[in-house]
Amino acid sequence: MTDAAAQTARDRAELIRESAANAAIPAGMALPPDDPVTDVAPTPASRSQWRDVWRQFRRHRGAMVALVLFWGIVLFVTVGPYLWRIDPTYVDIRARNQGFTAAHPLGTDQLGRDMLARLMKGGQVSLAVGLTAMSIAVTLGSLIGILSGFFRRLDAPLMRVTELFLALPLLPLLLLMVTLFREPLGKVLGPGMGTFVLIVTAIGATSWMQAARIVRGDVLGLKEREFILAARSIGTPNRRMVMRHILPNVLSPIVVAATLGIATAIITESALSFLGLGFPPDFPTWGRLLYDAIEQMQMYPWRVILPGVLISLTVLTVNYIGDGLRDAMDPRIRGR
Repeated sequence: MTDAAAQTARDRAELIRESAANAAIPAGMALPPDDPVTDVAPTPASRSQWRDVWRQFRRHRGAMVALVLFWGIVLFVTVGPYLWRIDPTYVDIRARNQGFTAAHPLGTDQLGRDMLARLMKGGQVSLAVGLTAMSIAVTLGSLIGILSGFFRRLDAPLMRVTELFLALPLLPLLLLMVTLFREPLGKVLGPGMGTFVLIVTAIGATSWMQAARIVRGDVLGLKEREFILAARSIGTPNRRMVMRHILPNVLSPIVVAATLGIATAIITESALSFLGLGFPPDFPTWGRLLYDAIEQMQMYPWRVILPGVLISLTVLTVNYIGDGLRDAMDPRIRGR
């Protein structure tokens, strides 16, 4: 037998012995400790960005206290009417101008309407105005900011329009819009709903400028980053770049602007109602309660203090929440 044939026979015998040894291992037996598969370290779970934001937000004590108070106000105006079942529009002349009693824990107004029920109803309307007007303002401002920052040819005209709105006096413009359109909308939608649509539209249409400028500044910095240049180099459409790369990276300033916009909308609506150009008397808001109580403020001061405290507390808590979100979403602070 030649050497080559002998070597082939030895290799074949070795393969037969290895096959037999492998077949002898029972199914399900664990691999030996020195097996390379068991030496691979487990991959750490990736952390969520929003989990990091929440972790950083919890470190802001003022923001956490404000969040608890804000949810307390929300529960007061949403759950409270189901527990305190008194019609806020019910007139009881015999019980007018009462103080704090068991039947009316927060007193009554000049027509005998329960103040606690009216504060709850007024809070629902005020918060609804703040949230709706904020949504309009942030959506419009974000759209204009992204278009202005991403498309060079649109930057100049959109910024000139933004500067024009910033130069206009806000309160006189709102008073003019409400005076001109309240009656026509009231005939079509009803006095209450027509006023609601008009006020939220007017506030949203005159409060988008700050959000637009903030988003535009972020977009101008983002479109020069490497990942945007890489996406542009491979022919990614502009719409896909905006939706996939630009918008997710400007969510932080949009969220902060939204929280601060709620406070601005609530104050603006209260100012309009206090001037008598807000909601009708049977559609109570916190600003309308201030307007109704101002004539008898010296005799019944609690009727002014109660809605004023709720307006101030709501605006203060929303501002603190916005401050906490701004710090939590700042990547420099999160990294530190």
